[in-house]
Amino acid sequence: MRFLFAAMLVATLATPLAAQTFRAEGGITVTPVPGGFSVPDGGGMGARGMWCAAADYAIRRLGAVGIERLYVAQPYSGRRSPVVFTLDPADLEPSRVLIPGFTIRRAGANLSVGHAMSFCADFRIINP
Repeated sequence: MRFLFAAMLVATLATPLAAQTFRAEGGITVTPVPGGFSVPDGGGMGARGMWCAAADYAIRRLGAVGIERLYVAQPYSGRRSPVVFTLDPADLEPSRVLIPGFTIRRAGANLSVGHAMSFCADFRIINP
């Protein structure tokens, strides 16, 4: 009986957490956070994978369209540091992206959702 109660408790507590996370293209987990959504890694594709996951989340969970802008709200700050993305540029100084790899290190860096989503093709090529 104790085991059954413990199992039910774990299932009850785990359900809200599972409902909040999102599995983006490439198997990357995206989690909503205050002010945006967090992408912990690029699924082996580096910054391009992070942009892809952010765009996938923005489209499928937030209803964003390709012409909307996706911004780095909290940049990558070192090993195992997540990047927080947002669709809201408030309190950010938008900056142009020239090389995607460097963009995750700069708050305000932005791409259109459609451009960021185009990086998801890399996952499809590697994992057909």
